[in-house]
Amino acid sequence: MSHRLKKVLVVAAGLLLLSACTGPKAEEKPAAGAGPATTQPSGPLRVAVISHGTAGDAFWNVVKNGAEEAGRQLDVQVEYNSDGDPGNQAKLIDNAVAQRVGGLVVSMANPEALKTSIENAVRAGIPVITINSGEDKSAAYGALTHVGQNETIAGEEAGKKFRELGKKKLLCVVHEAGNVGQAQRCDGAKTGFAGDVHTLQVDISNPTDAESRIKGAVQTDSSLDAVLTLNSQVAARAVSAIKAVGSKAQVGTFDLNTDVVGAIKAGDVVFAVDQQQYEQGYLPVQFLKLYRDNANVVGGGKPVLTGPDLVDKSTVDTVGRYVQRGTR
Repeated sequence: MSHRLKKVLVVAAGLLLLSACTGPKAEEKPAAGAGPATTQPSGPLRVAVISHGTAGDAFWNVVKNGAEEAGRQLDVQVEYNSDGDPGNQAKLIDNAVAQRVGGLVVSMANPEALKTSIENAVRAGIPVITINSGEDKSAAYGALTHVGQNETIAGEEAGKKFRELGKKKLLCVVHEAGNVGQAQRCDGAKTGFAGDVHTLQVDISNPTDAESRIKGAVQTDSSLDAVLTLNSQVAARAVSAIKAVGSKAQVGTFDLNTDVVGAIKAGDVVFAVDQQQYEQGYLPVQFLKLYRDNANVVGGGKPVLTGPDLVDKSTVDTVGRYVQRGTR
């Protein structure tokens, strides 16, 4: 055997020995940021928040504040847009899909109008979380989860509160035609109130007319002793209407703003159903970040509830401070 061949055999034997002494290769950890496949490349997550809020609506400003604060804390790029027209809202969703965002947060006041756009987003690999309205259709459209309050339960709590106050006839004021969540609130109020409940349709984009319609309702029927509004801005109009005609009806409302806080303190509004909408902006951004980075899905197939929380004179001082800073 040549000297050169002996050297080759010694090296080969050494390699075999080294292989025998080495265990299986350790399982490699996924790279940071690895998660479910989405259309967005690696890097800071980009989330589009698209609501049905109208311009200047204090409620949706708080949702926006929550989403943007989550973005700052988690290094997520948050882009907030809104349109009260369902067709225009669908176009905003389509634009976000075309821009290949990494996640979508969508309120569904009119689910059928948004169905195709949301399903297209899911098919494109974009994770979707629905908020505020449309809980019943969220999973069917392919969303990861829904964040909001159950509108029927919230309505029941409002109706129950009026019943406890000894009220006999309730007017539920709907301010957005076709909004399924508002219909659910009034239906829930009927169940909780267990008495005489009527509905009144007004247009939130025409507050003067809304006040006039409420005034006409309580003036025509003096037996109305409770008015439930589904929005803090409409609550202020209801208070003005009731005072203008000298009605003894009391107002309860959904949602908070500084005017409602002041009205509760003054006794003009007896309670507010707070769905804590800051969480509806904040939590979905956090959930989408967890989904992309760690494949986490929150809720176990059930909605993540942010309310209802009833605010009255006993709690308004504490909650009012957070309303003032734009987080309640």
